[in-house]
Amino acid sequence: MKNFLDYTLFEIDKFQLKVSSILLLILLIIVVKIILQLIKKSLYGSSRIEVAKKYSIFNLIKYVIIVFAIFFGFQILGVNLSLILAGSAALLVGVGLGLQNIFSDFVSGIILLVESKIKVNDILEVNNLMCRVLEINLRTTTVLTRDDRYIILPNTDLTKNDIVNWTYNDDIASRFEVSVGVSYSSDIDLVKKLLKQVADEHARVIKTPEPFVRFNEFGDSALNFSVYFWSEEVYQVENIKSEIRTRIFELFAENNINIPFPQRVLHHSSK
Repeated sequence: MKNFLDYTLFEIDKFQLKVSSILLLILLIIVVKIILQLIKKSLYGSSRIEVAKKYSIFNLIKYVIIVFAIFFGFQILGVNLSLILAGSAALLVGVGLGLQNIFSDFVSGIILLVESKIKVNDILEVNNLMCRVLEINLRTTTVLTRDDRYIILPNTDLTKNDIVNWTYNDDIASRFEVSVGVSYSSDIDLVKKLLKQVADEHARVIKTPEPFVRFNEFGDSALNFSVYFWSEEVYQVENIKSEIRTRIFELFAENNINIPFPQRVLHHSSK
């Protein structure tokens, strides 16, 4: 048995690949998988940690374990990493300069996982694009837009740019508004009453905080109002706004409140 384990599969200079090294490497891979499964089971079984944070913590632990496993794997194979790094220092400098952006993405990925300011299932607004976070990896983050498009974002986009996280605080709904203009002959009190009624009656508008209406300004051809409301369904809020606008149009028609067309005055000279 000892002869079998010490059998050399191939040899290059001073490097020897033995059967025992291959078996130890396979054992290392199995042990790492078992450890990761136990950590994942223990972590996801806890009810004291949010699901999104569990994902971040597990991925961070996984990457650390994999790095150490790779280091030990080289040790098992008899590869001296210090000699390799010393002999290729100049090459690594050149490669590092060429891979600055990729390295920056990796650092940003670690920051995202450690800070947990952006988590899986969060609703983000990135460059005026509303999306849901599906997966956070070391270099990239995968998001899903409202029109079911999958977009892979470099992690630096999420750490260097201004990002709106609509679900940063799970206990507070976000505020939205729907604006409308009415003719100058309209009953202001009735308009405000109808706008608030629409928001109050909508099933996906929360009751606390209470919706309210604001008379914004005297426009060129209309009195401009906005109804403000809170909703927990940030991702589908455009559908909610559409339903509110539809109901406003119906109530205004029933109560003879006109939504005026923009008016322009043309001066014609006969000269």
